[in-house]
Amino acid sequence: MRIAVGQLPRITSDAIAYAKQLGVGGVQLNTPDLPGVHRWELADLRALREDVEAAGLRLEAIENLPNQFFEHCMVGGPRRETEIEHVCATITNIGRAGISVLGYNFMPGSVWRTWMRKSGRGDALVNGFDLAVAEDPKRSDEVLIARRDKRLSDPWVRGAHLIDHVEISPRALWENYRWFMERIVPVAERARVTLALHPDDPPVAVLGGVARIFSSVAALEEAVDLVPSDKSCVDLCLGTVSEMGGEPAVLQAIRSLGPRGKIAYVHFRDVRGTVPVFEECFLGEGNFKPLRVMRALRDNGFTGFILDDHAPGMVDDSDYGHRGRAHAIGYLQGLLEAVQDE
Repeated sequence: MRIAVGQLPRITSDAIAYAKQLGVGGVQLNTPDLPGVHRWELADLRALREDVEAAGLRLEAIENLPNQFFEHCMVGGPRRETEIEHVCATITNIGRAGISVLGYNFMPGSVWRTWMRKSGRGDALVNGFDLAVAEDPKRSDEVLIARRDKRLSDPWVRGAHLIDHVEISPRALWENYRWFMERIVPVAERARVTLALHPDDPPVAVLGGVARIFSSVAALEEAVDLVPSDKSCVDLCLGTVSEMGGEPAVLQAIRSLGPRGKIAYVHFRDVRGTVPVFEECFLGEGNFKPLRVMRALRDNGFTGFILDDHAPGMVDDSDYGHRGRAHAIGYLQGLLEAVQDE
């Protein structure tokens, strides 16, 4: 196992310095700022990897395609055949560029929160979710929805009433996911790219009329078996799984998916509480014991990379959260050294 810096939008001299100062050897890019309205091209992806490697680091993974690349694939829209061709071309280009992991989600409704800057430990800024608020039409202006769309300057849109939702049932979404995977898994196998599914965040059955099918450990197990392949895996976001059911759910996921080699990589964060209400927090004050979870990863065959994830905003922190993330990475480095020495 190893630690990497996560969720960087681009590679800059500051990002490289940050990773090196923290003593990590790799980075992950989240919806990287690349040209292309419908797909990513080989030259741009190769240049991205080469820039990372020229700095003496590894590009561990790319996570999240822009929404407009595959939104019709998710909802079964009229442009899905065109979109799937672009997605397949993008996966092929990722592999040819020498990048081995693509994290993705299948959430037409995206990530929801009902607060973003609540006071946490020592007045650190934390985000959270309350299903009662999300479902109350009179409070829709309190809802914040993540939009991984290169056409938007702000990644969060406030107001559920401002989002155009296509209502879709769980059955229809499962059918769309099967169709999607049947098309992309053979491409990923040829390209030698591991596909890593992120669970739905928040893990509730429906939001805004849109089903959320990857909201349980059982659903993640079903997902990796739907189109059997060693390239169909999970991005195990511990925070999202903790939102499902705390430490028992986290350990269940690790013990189920780890021995089968189905955990591509890990987002190591936690929350306090479970759906319908939860709040993100510092490692060590949430639902699970971080040391126990790190041991479970070790004992269940996980050998990949572990990322910092959403972290509380600390005093004088940046929008990216350099200080909160540095705390998380240092914490993870200590945990990893401890379990490797046992």
